[in-house]
Amino acid sequence: QVQLVESGGGLVQAGGSLRLSCAASGGTFYMYSMGWFRQAPGKEREFVAAISRSGGNTYYRDSVKGRFTISRDSAKNTVYLQMNSLKPEDAAVYYCAAGMTSTGGSVRIAARDYGYWGQGTQVTVSS
Repeated sequence: QVQLVESGGGLVQAGGSLRLSCAASGGTFYMYSMGWFRQAPGKEREFVAAISRSGGNTYYRDSVKGRFTISRDSAKNTVYLQMNSLKPEDAAVYYCAAGMTSTGGSVRIAARDYGYWGQGTQVTVSS
């Protein structure tokens, strides 16, 4: 069983930056593709970014490309989401997720491909 704990959320002005962290425990971190999803009030949960087991492949939703960067530190069993140039529409609860994959380069973008989820961290962006 993998436990995921997010941190780093908060209130930021539009144009500002935040770095979210997701610490994993209880499993073999390198076996998992990792992802970030978000859910705003009244909206469906949506994919934000993902990184392969190896860390060599990443994928982003179009609206965050060039502004967000996902990375992972295997020594710390942690995945990060660096968010720059934040916009009010980025405000949501951000969730970290882990999904076991058989290949090191696979990137998962569908929520159903992730078996473990964190509790979420709130990101609020003021205009």
